[in-house]
Amino acid sequence: MHDYDKTSKWLIQHHGDSILRIAGLRNLVAWRPLQAEVVQPRQLPDGLVEVTLAGEPEPHLFVLELATFPDQRLQEQVLRDMALVYLDRRVLPEVLTLVLHPKGNLRTGDTQELESPRGWTRWRMNWRVVELWTIPAEDLLTSGDLGAIPWVPLARIDGPPEPVIKECRERIDRQSPPEEHDNLLAVTAILTRLRYNDARLMAILGGKGSMLELPFLQELFAEKMQRAILSVLRARFTNVPNDLEDRLQPIEDEARLDELIEWAATCPDVNAFRARLSH
Repeated sequence: MHDYDKTSKWLIQHHGDSILRIAGLRNLVAWRPLQAEVVQPRQLPDGLVEVTLAGEPEPHLFVLELATFPDQRLQEQVLRDMALVYLDRRVLPEVLTLVLHPKGNLRTGDTQELESPRGWTRWRMNWRVVELWTIPAEDLLTSGDLGAIPWVPLARIDGPPEPVIKECRERIDRQSPPEEHDNLLAVTAILTRLRYNDARLMAILGGKGSMLELPFLQELFAEKMQRAILSVLRARFTNVPNDLEDRLQPIEDEARLDELIEWAATCPDVNAFRARLSH
């Protein structure tokens, strides 16, 4: 599910306000992502945004958790998000869980209650859950919100999907800024693929071949290769210095990454890999 996770996080960072509008938040006049400013990065929520609402001088904090499918484990993640933000900011955030696609009869809970072993302490939490497939696609298309377009293929479509996907493509071509056009097209294609295994629909969004050339996906594939290299090194040598991950991160050339994964599998030790990495 990493493709969809990465897609969701890009949309949070660039169009987090659109996600909040999908969940029914109104009168939003300004927002900015704060994820990078929260401590303990290994426990970060998918997104933390600061939102200013009309008529309210103080901004509000919103935690955004996006799940590909309903999953009860998501409740534990939400609890960690709440606690993390509260400890760091001394403010209890608003929490939204957006679930992208149904899976059987599973549902994502919106309430959790914890009790200490002796029962002296109880902690009850509620948060907002939005199931994307229950929202009419037409509502998102008519909202005039460009950031809502990538979510349209996962919304409720009454009728054949092809006209809806065509309208998504037309809206992106017509309205998106040049610097965002390709990435918006890419994330829309990825989310469409989550629901539809249809080459005709993918062709509307540029086809699989052109998707591979999009900047967003090139970065995504590079990250996959980088993780694979580190996995091979850890499997062979157990202790892999943290700086190797930092040095791998800027490398996105596919041929170079192919070379490095082959060397990771055959090099005599970590120092030899480091030496090849430096050249």
